[in-house]
Order: sequence, then C-alpha cells, then structure tokens
Amino acid sequence: MSQTKQERNKALVLEAFDTLFNKRDYVAAERYWSPNYIQHSAHIAPGRRGLFDLIKSMPTTLKYEPGMIVADADLVIVHGRFSGFGALVNWIVADILRIEDGVLVEHWDVIQDEATQEQSKSGRPMLGDSFPVYR
Repeated sequence: MSQTKQERNKALVLEAFDTLFNKRDYVAAERYWSPNYIQHSAHIAPGRRGLFDLIKSMPTTLKYEPGMIVADADLVIVHGRFSGFGALVNWIVADILRIEDGVLVEHWDVIQDEATQEQSKSGRPMLGDSFPVYR
C-alpha cells in the first residue's frame, strides 16, 4: 500500500531532523534541505548553511526528540524537544516546514522554554508524559 503525500512528508521531516540534529551527518543532510532553503527563525542565520553552521557550533550533546507531527499538503508541523545544547532549560519547538519536490524549502518556528512540574499551571508536561529534571 502506498503512502499518502502527507505521510511521505512527515517521514521526510523526521528523517531529516534525525540526520542533522542527532546523527550530525551534514553530507547526508544536504539531500533533505534545499540549497535555496528559506529561513524565518530569529535564532538561525539565513539558508541551509546558516542552519548547518548553527548545528556545527552546538555541543555534541545536542539531542532532538519529536513529539506530535501533522501534515497538510506541502506543510509539516512537528512539535519536539531540543536538549543538550548548552542552555539552562530545554526548548520545546513547533517547527513548520514547507516541502517542495521532496526537500525542505522553507522553515518557521515557535520556541519556548520547557517548564518543570512546579512551573506548569496545567500540571501536565509540554512534551511526552514526564517533566524535565534540571539540576
């Protein structure tokens, strides 16, 4: 049974993120990000190079964990956690990606610090089923 376009796009984003953020395989990651990649994040320099240079500058402890993911036509939104990048708290990020011809061509993000159980007014974790423990 063949996958829908949305299923293919979600799988593409998850594989691309794992390749770049967790495996740090920059050569392999080039096949997922367009050379003309458009970046809208306030935290990342322009283009594919800006993204790759940012990851190269991060500690080797950087880790990305995906949570929920949704797709509609050429857009994918993945809600995940970045940890181990040198900040005092993890980031919970909603990454919005536009896909064209099987590559990531445009990106926006929404970033917030991950709350502890004591900080959470809802009493629920922001990602997954457990709260972070910061020391």
